[in-house]
Amino acid sequence: MSTTTTANVDLCVRAHIELFGAGRLELADELITPDCVDHGGDAGPPVHGRDPITGPEAIKWVVRWLRGAFPDLAYDLDDAFGDGDRVAVRCTARGTHTGEFLGFAPTGRTVEYVSHEFYRVADGLIAEEWICSDTATLLSQLG
Repeated sequence: MSTTTTANVDLCVRAHIELFGAGRLELADELITPDCVDHGGDAGPPVHGRDPITGPEAIKWVVRWLRGAFPDLAYDLDDAFGDGDRVAVRCTARGTHTGEFLGFAPTGRTVEYVSHEFYRVADGLIAEEWICSDTATLLSQLG
């Protein structure tokens, strides 16, 4: 892997583990371009739907939304690799459902699901992301 590719992989892993997993919202301003496009996933936030959202503030909103439902959300890195400006991350998410999520009232259940994340990096920042989480498995655990 080239030095640039390695740096891109490290950037995306850090964003995913620290920003999304640990809820460190301040990292959005450091790691994400002002016009970053989040292509979301199949179940995205209600406000999000299937339309892309943009920028660090939108990403912070998604993190707050997820952590509002799963405040102890954490990710284990299963795999990460890159090629040039593209990075793929596979991780396992775990958290306790203590807040409303996609119409599901809090259940107190611990959930576990796999997520595949794809990123495009530009000038050392995340410029685009595609989040492909196993939402069917997640929702089945909520009842």
